[in-house]
Amino acid sequence: MASVAPAPRTTADTVTFDLARQSLRELNRFLHHDLRAGVKKVRVLNPDGAHNIAVGVDAPVEIEVDGHAGYYAAGMNKQARVLIRGNAGPGLAEGMESGVVHVKGFASVSAGAAGHGGLLVIEGDASLRCGISMKGLDIVVGGSVGDFSAFMAQAGRLIVCGDAGDALGDSLYEAVIYVRGKVSSFGADAHEEPMRESDYVALADLLGRAGLKHDPRQFRRVASKRELYHWNADANQEY
Repeated sequence: MASVAPAPRTTADTVTFDLARQSLRELNRFLHHDLRAGVKKVRVLNPDGAHNIAVGVDAPVEIEVDGHAGYYAAGMNKQARVLIRGNAGPGLAEGMESGVVHVKGFASVSAGAAGHGGLLVIEGDASLRCGISMKGLDIVVGGSVGDFSAFMAQAGRLIVCGDAGDALGDSLYEAVIYVRGKVSSFGADAHEEPMRESDYVALADLLGRAGLKHDPRQFRRVASKRELYHWNADANQEY
């Protein structure tokens, strides 16, 4: 006789999944199809680096992951507030559209890739290509970011409270980067611009929402020179 998987623990407004006892498929099926109006929070215990935790959620629910998450955690998020009490693997919050994803630890490559909206907070460092091709997402990194961060970023804001690696903002479009620490090098078409009063206001708001207390006046603004917007046959591939 086949064994029956244990049901998630439920209180008045919280449902708890223990991935040591239940499958990730059960968790995501619940988040996609079985959320009822009274459920305000879903807790995930023993994630143990599982991939695809809380992917594609489209509901105003709080999701707390107590541990490390693997690839693509909280990808395509809409409305939900996802808190990961640990580190996150590649593709964190990829393609998210709204809501908040907050990681207490570090994030691997391509965090926030192609994100359209919402807020992504990474308290530790983020690896290579943080914010690659983002399209309106706001990202706040409490630590440093790796090479090619904000590569081809089209819209949105990337706030780096630490240092940035090589080729920051390579092929940048209309996204704006704010950096508090050192920049190893700027990518093609990216450069530093004077800060405006509106930048300080925006920074204060985003840092406050991320729970960080840095002075906005410690940051520098990086944006596009707009020299790559049109092909220049005489540039001989040198920009």
